[in-house]
Amino acid sequence: MSAAHPNAAAPFWWRGPEAVGRTIRRSGRELADSVAYVGGVVNLFLEISLRLARVYRGRTDRISVEHLVQQAVRVGVQSIPIIVIVQIFVGIILALAMARPLDEFGQLERVATVIALAMFREMGALFSAVILSGFAGAAIAAELGAMVEGEEIKALRAHALDPIRFLVVPRVLATAIMMVGLTVLANVVGVAGGFTIGVGVLGVNPITYIDLTRDALTLTDYFTGLFKGFVFGTIIAGLACYEGLNVTGGAVGVGHATTTTVVKSIVCLIGADCLFAVIFYSLELW
Repeated sequence: MSAAHPNAAAPFWWRGPEAVGRTIRRSGRELADSVAYVGGVVNLFLEISLRLARVYRGRTDRISVEHLVQQAVRVGVQSIPIIVIVQIFVGIILALAMARPLDEFGQLERVATVIALAMFREMGALFSAVILSGFAGAAIAAELGAMVEGEEIKALRAHALDPIRFLVVPRVLATAIMMVGLTVLANVVGVAGGFTIGVGVLGVNPITYIDLTRDALTLTDYFTGLFKGFVFGTIIAGLACYEGLNVTGGAVGVGHATTTTVVKSIVCLIGADCLFAVIFYSLELW
């Protein structure tokens, strides 16, 4: 009797267990890849922290201020117009969306309170970070990826230069610092957009609007938003640098790294924001 051909269809009764086995193997590989990815990102953040600690203690050369400013301008200053436009729209949308529900309770002027709390606690930092992940995160990943493919990273190591300190640390530091400034700008612009609609369209008294905005906010609301902005900036730049430094496959790999950076950054930002919300609520900061 001749042996069955290896490409012959499996018996019907075997297809189910075989599909389950393939699914388990594929899930195991994906889980292992996820664990390896998280471990690589955490290791990169530890290396960044170590470099910053050494710089602070004076054990290595200082970070180039010129390079830091250059990255801050490229990451933060150039993203100001798009963030201003988006946050104005966010303030307008919030004002119009909350107008009718609040008016039903005779509290139309409280739209100022809702917009102020929403912008300073959530929308200012989160929306700015999402925009920055596409504006700056993808650019950082593409730039470092091109350096990897051009063997510039190998050249740095060949000259005993640390690519983490020279390339990664300035980008992460600049992005985190600029995210704080962009969060402040986003908060102000978002409240201004809500003020325009609240006063010009909904007919809220401007003095009342300003007073309610000031009364709704505390220093805790202000500083928690800035803290979230700093963390979000660190996440964006850290993931972008990790993706860029691990590019393989030429130009296709660089394109994949930029896309992956944006997607993973947005997921991590929303997850981190959810975690912050739980923590701040549990600590009764909100």
